[in-house]
Amino acid sequence: MNVLFEEDGGFKAGTIMADNDSSLQVEMPTGKRSKIKAATVLLRFATPSAAHLLEQATPLAGEIEADFLWECVSDGEFSFLDFARDYYGHDPASVEATAVLLALHAAPVYFHRKGKGRFRKAPADILAAALANLEKKRQQALAMEGWLAELKAFRLPPEIGALTDALLYAPDRNKPETKAFESACAETGLSAAQLLFKCGAIKSAYHLHYKRFLHEQFPRGTGFPALEAPGLPSDLPKAGVRAFSIDDANTTEIDDALSVTWLPGIGTRIGIHIAAPGLAIEHGSPLDGVARARLSTVYMPGNKITMLPDAVVQNYTLAGGVDCPAVSLYLTVNDVFEVVSHESCVELVHIADNLRHHDVEPWFNAETVGGALPDKPFARELLHLWHFANACEGRRGKPSATQGINDYNFAIVGDIADPESCSVEISERKRGSPLDKLVAELMIVANSTWGGLLAEKNIACLYRAQTQGKVRMTTSPLPHEGLGVPQYAWMTSPLRRYCDLVNQWQLIACLRGNPPPFPQKSAELFGAMRDFELTYAAYAEFQRLMERYWCLRWLQQHQVAEIEATVRREQLCKLDHLPLMVRVPSAPPDLLPGQRLRLSVEHIDLLGPEVDMRFQNLLDVAAPVEAEEDVTQ
Repeated sequence: MNVLFEEDGGFKAGTIMADNDSSLQVEMPTGKRSKIKAATVLLRFATPSAAHLLEQATPLAGEIEADFLWECVSDGEFSFLDFARDYYGHDPASVEATAVLLALHAAPVYFHRKGKGRFRKAPADILAAALANLEKKRQQALAMEGWLAELKAFRLPPEIGALTDALLYAPDRNKPETKAFESACAETGLSAAQLLFKCGAIKSAYHLHYKRFLHEQFPRGTGFPALEAPGLPSDLPKAGVRAFSIDDANTTEIDDALSVTWLPGIGTRIGIHIAAPGLAIEHGSPLDGVARARLSTVYMPGNKITMLPDAVVQNYTLAGGVDCPAVSLYLTVNDVFEVVSHESCVELVHIADNLRHHDVEPWFNAETVGGALPDKPFARELLHLWHFANACEGRRGKPSATQGINDYNFAIVGDIADPESCSVEISERKRGSPLDKLVAELMIVANSTWGGLLAEKNIACLYRAQTQGKVRMTTSPLPHEGLGVPQYAWMTSPLRRYCDLVNQWQLIACLRGNPPPFPQKSAELFGAMRDFELTYAAYAEFQRLMERYWCLRWLQQHQVAEIEATVRREQLCKLDHLPLMVRVPSAPPDLLPGQRLRLSVEHIDLLGPEVDMRFQNLLDVAAPVEAEEDVTQ
């Protein structure tokens, strides 16, 4: 005797070896013996053999139409054996009964299971809805097949094109369009960006990178709400100095300016003047909310996203020819450039001029500062500040700029809205020039002095600390070992960084004797510090990515086939005259830092953005190794 039984959601047949009350020992057609529960047995039969029952019943079940069965069955539960008897008009043979069972089981839309071998026909309304859903899925599957075929042929179906941004940045994997697109990516071996680019959905790699950044950091867009820019304070005392700023040509958020007043018989009074948006932007105001959300200005070649609205920046930037509100630090310096005393105040400062690097450096540079400078505005002040900066650097015992490091300036020529039509110019300048040192040292003095003042007054502040080689933000006035100062707080860029604006609020409150906006151990201050650190790092990473993109565009633009490079470590090399690091797998594995080599450009992928370089040969001349954190990696 044989049995048909249910196991693991399917049907199996076997020969009875032992029949007990609650269980059976059966031998499967494969020869395997199993113990099954009697409750799982659906049918006992003598013929055909267990090996042939399902083999003969399956094609017979395929001939039975589910909708005809549904029409035939009355309401209420029924057994498959009873229905098989009605269907065939006689007591069904084992193959016939099994065929009906298989047909009922294969049509769950039409028949709902109610127990061992028992079913109930689906109500008409539920069946209609289920059939409509099945038809929808069938049409969906046909559409997906069509989309897949089009994508594999690198043609863009309109339904896929409408979801370009979502497919790149936030794919909804429940959508059939996404399923078809990801299948096409898998079958073509291309990334989402590469496939969309080949299909023409992405017109520019620049927009790919820029939109991804906006999706991650500015999901609501980069526009500012309609907020009125606060006016200038009218009750500030006016400083009796003529200050000047020093910035590159593209700087519009001018945060800092300097002044020198000669004190006969004493020395000089050096002024460090910082733009004071903290006088107008109140903590907790809508403008504070804007700055708190952005946390920093975002920089990239040819473009930037400012932390504050343009109207606010224009009101508080230290523009030439204007009396500007500022927080000033005055240093009384003797003839040997020692700081005798210092004082801080909030005042109006007249900005006599905005000096630009490209105008000043031709006559004020490492070669000219040792001799007589030409008769230029502020030449005497610049020379005096440079001598003071050298003295400050000596007292700290740390250089203000790593020697041998280059800065790179990107000039994008053309309309950035159409990046494919733009060209890029990359200029290289040595860091550590007299102008660089002058500005860097005076900002270090300001940030360290004001950080110390707030620490002395026990006023909360956001510090930059470096201990054991690790730089981090903290609310404790810890040393910054890399700069050689006992404490260091960013305060000199309040138009561009939220932590500087926060610290300026605290400093202004201290100078005016008011309660500071953030008390010690403020949870809000800790939250702002954490968010600033994460966001500032993300912005910096995006800036490096866009610089890398424009470096690759520069290689394409100049049709560079070969270029020289310097080994940083192992097979990681820095290309000459570009802030671009590349890994060269074909280079010898035993290269030493500083070795020079020639590379050929094999392939440039702007979507990556990546470049494949091949090793050509070693050069004889070794070069000093620059710090890796100062170039795009």
